Amino acid sequence: MKILIAEDDFISCKALENNLKEWGYEVVSARDGNEAWDLARANDIRLAILDWNMPGIDGIELSHKIRNEYQKEDSKYIYIILLTGRGGQDDIIQGLSTGADDYITKPYSFVELKYRVQNGERIIKNEDKRIRLASLDNLTKLWNRNKIFDFLEIELKRGERENTPTGVVMIDIDHFKRINDRYGHLIGDEVLVEVADRLKNAIRPYDRIGRYGGDEILVVLPSCGNKEAKNIAKRLYDSVANEKIPTEVGSLKINISIGCVSNEKYLQVSKMELIQASDTAMLSAKKKGRDKIILSKSL
Repeated sequence: MKILIAEDDFISCKALENNLKEWGYEVVSARDGNEAWDLARANDIRLAILDWNMPGIDGIELSHKIRNEYQKEDSKYIYIILLTGRGGQDDIIQGLSTGADDYITKPYSFVELKYRVQNGERIIKNEDKRIRLASLDNLTKLWNRNKIFDFLEIELKRGERENTPTGVVMIDIDHFKRINDRYGHLIGDEVLVEVADRLKNAIRPYDRIGRYGGDEILVVLPSCGNKEAKNIAKRLYDSVANEKIPTEVGSLKINISIGCVSNEKYLQVSKMELIQASDTAMLSAKKKGRDKIILSKSL
């Protein structure tokens, strides 16, 4: 777990940094609030230890910015501990009201701080688990519709900042209604779960895959142009088409139709424009006989 320290006193900062590293944590340090704000946004910070009084943005304002500006774009909860020489009840209330999770008064013992950090780590893990469970589709265990939309929004913003394209792949199981009608919905569920597992195993480690709705599955491809998007779509297609799917009624040959697109020619597109383009390409694949991959030319 990576921890951010924002402490303007060099000796205190160094002592805190050394202890945290000894306890097994990765540490990034800042000597003022402005630097800390930059580090918080540029690193995968999970816990922040912020001095109340420091140059630039103070700990109170920084806590508020992390919670209300950065946190809005990041699903991972950041646990915040404020350090201060103020110990009055009003000070504690003010500190916690900005969004800080804990408060420790100087001078403090490192033994006490260690237990407070460990408590924060435990809360972070529980929060991660809660967020993950709330973000998964119950049947396929892929990301649900809202979460995959969030991932696409994040990647589009990152792509604009870094001048890199984002790809999207829309996948639909061919004749899925016929499978449900002929064999029943339990067999249809078996097919959908197995297709989802195969697709999940075929993507890159940093891609995201979610259930768009029904038997439609959406894949978000960071840093991916049209050529790369179609290559990945082919790999996804092969993962399903190359081997029959075992079910309780026997092995079934399953085909899928795929539409893919990238915003490499124009980065400033909305997530819905990208999704619509991939969906239109997928519907085109179905109209042309199904069991096909179509690359959108509309963007």
